Amino acid sequence: MVDDKSFRDVLGRWVTGVAVITTVWKDQVHGMTANAVMSVSLKPPLILISIDEKASMLAKVRAANNFAVSILSSEQKALSQHFAGQRQSKETVDFDWFMGWPVIKNALAYIACKVHDARQAGDHVLFLGEVEHLWARPGRPLIFYQGRYHALQDMEDKK
Repeated sequence: MVDDKSFRDVLGRWVTGVAVITTVWKDQVHGMTANAVMSVSLKPPLILISIDEKASMLAKVRAANNFAVSILSSEQKALSQHFAGQRQSKETVDFDWFMGWPVIKNALAYIACKVHDARQAGDHVLFLGEVEHLWARPGRPLIFYQGRYHALQDMEDKK
């Protein structure tokens, strides 16, 4: 039997990037922090995001039928914490707009998608997003390992 703590501990040894998923619902931008983002296919270009079935973002992505992914830089830990509900401040987030999608200013990359498919998987819903637009800039990513944020100190972005 696999218990929740052991499962989280073992999978916490997998280094992930940190992103903010955004969408517009009822004329407002909504976002959530995610590290469950992955590429799925080149033809057509598809990515996958995973949203907990209890997350308020789930209904918003379903209703909007689209989402954007902002891959965060190492300087954007506070934004990640904000969208993860870890900061109780009333700070306002200024969004940029990329090809009609709301994105996080100064992120390392943007991926704008329309929902291609959605599937229930345990206590999450997996969304396949068909990539319509993308953009990237040089920089160091914010990463997550063993339940904590980190930055890659020895990495050089070649682009």
